[in-house]
Parts: sequence; C-alpha cells; structure tokens
Amino acid sequence: MTDKSEQRQHSRHTINKEFETIDEFIAEYVTNISQGGVFIRSKNPLPVGTKVTLKFSVILDDFETIEGEGEVVRVEKDDEGQGMGVAFTKLKAESKILVDAIVAKQNASNS
Repeated sequence: MTDKSEQRQHSRHTINKEFETIDEFIAEYVTNISQGGVFIRSKNPLPVGTKVTLKFSVILDDFETIEGEGEVVRVEKDDEGQGMGVAFTKLKAESKILVDAIVAKQNASNS
C-alpha cells in the first residue's frame, strides 16, 4: 500500500526544523505571523511557488508548536536581510487555534 504523503504532486521542503546550532537558528527564523501566513528570515529563501512543510515554535502562554503546510508567495532580498513570505495552505486544527490566539494578542497590544 502506498503512503498518501508519497502521492503529493510537489515535493515539500521542511521549514524551521530542529536546529543543531545557534547559527542555524539565527540564519532561519519566523519574524512575523498573521492568520494568512508567516515571514521567514532565511539566508537561502526558496523560490516563489515552492511547497513547504512548516513546523516552528512560538511562545504564547507556553512554548507551542505550529505545524502545517504552505507555499512561498514572495521572496525579499535587501540590505536589511532576506527571507520569504509563506502563505498557509493547511494548518493542523491546534495550530490554527494558536495562530488565531497570537494574532488576537498582537491586535490587543497594538490597540
């Protein structure tokens, strides 16, 4: 029997895996998040259209992990750094709840 994950049309790239060194962490990390996606600072941003598997940690009331899938929708390279905007295409239910809570908290602190 074939695993459904092996039947994907496009290959997936893992974003924000467990980092072995602090240099790896600094080289690639989520700098902002919205209900629609995240911006990931990266030394090696992936091309627009690349499908990615997301797994990264955030601090809300506790250390939480957001998991899902996304697609690179923009790449930025400038004097301040470089990275990629990734739109969420599929989030685990728990991750969607976390993202909503993070955005609500950000909105409350900006009011």
